[in-house]
Amino acid sequence: MGGIWGNLPVLNMAGNGLGNWMAMWRERIFRHAQGPAARKGIKAMAYVVSLIKEIVKKRKLIWDLSKADFRKRFVGSYFGIVWMFVQPMVTVLIYFFIFQVGFKSVPPVPGAPYVLWLVPGIVPWFFFSEALNCVTGCLQEYNYLVKKVVFQVEALPVIKMSSCLMVHVFFLLIMVTLFLLYGWMPMASWVQVLYYSFAASALALGIGFLTSAVNVFFKDMAQIVSICLQFGMWLTPIMYHESMFEEKAPWAVPVLKLNPFYYISTGYRDSMLMGNGFWERPKMTLYFWGVTLAVGLIGLKVFKRLRPHFSDVL
Repeated sequence: MGGIWGNLPVLNMAGNGLGNWMAMWRERIFRHAQGPAARKGIKAMAYVVSLIKEIVKKRKLIWDLSKADFRKRFVGSYFGIVWMFVQPMVTVLIYFFIFQVGFKSVPPVPGAPYVLWLVPGIVPWFFFSEALNCVTGCLQEYNYLVKKVVFQVEALPVIKMSSCLMVHVFFLLIMVTLFLLYGWMPMASWVQVLYYSFAASALALGIGFLTSAVNVFFKDMAQIVSICLQFGMWLTPIMYHESMFEEKAPWAVPVLKLNPFYYISTGYRDSMLMGNGFWERPKMTLYFWGVTLAVGLIGLKVFKRLRPHFSDVL
């Protein structure tokens, strides 16, 4: 065998055989850790850790800029913040009439009306799609900050994400109010939506680092992201349940579950309707965070590599 395991001597328990074998083992591990792949991995993790430290250090500045970004969206608008809710609420009403009134769709949760099954699936999608769209265009929007040498450019996607989280909090309150109006008693599992909101933020931020960096040089990236999100909404079981494919196209069910957002939409419904904990889906949890970590590392690597050229293009 090659690599770290290759050419190790056979363990001899007589005399100093064990000691010599362990010394050679330690030396082989040390040499392997000094390889190019290991150095790149250590360097990447060091960059991530330093970025997290910088964000924590400048959290007050990030919070102030996030609030300013939130207010800026509605400056000059007569109805102001009301427009933030109009389109999503109209979308929910349209899907409600089409699927429940028109198609007479029955949700897979006994005793739950369709609207209570729809809302926990579509609310996180509203947040994810808005966050990814906003993060993708953040470098162009704040190009005057990108050109400042002292400003940590990596903070801009975080600022946009925080601004979108403020909007998402309002929708979470509306969702909880809707459940209470339908007579559902609060459950401890409702608190889990905060965890799934964090999961959606991590996924959107990881993808956003990649798309925002590429968007500086390839202006069509924002339109590509928007189109992909339109497909993504229907490729995620939000308006429908994946069980509808079990008879005619059983292969579609595992394919739909490969979509990392499936974990988030299902998690919201587990929390609000079923009372299930996220630890009851261990394989799906590991898969989601594995994909999110990989996407985040790739996004940060691309962002870091292109960052020196941002100010020149912008």
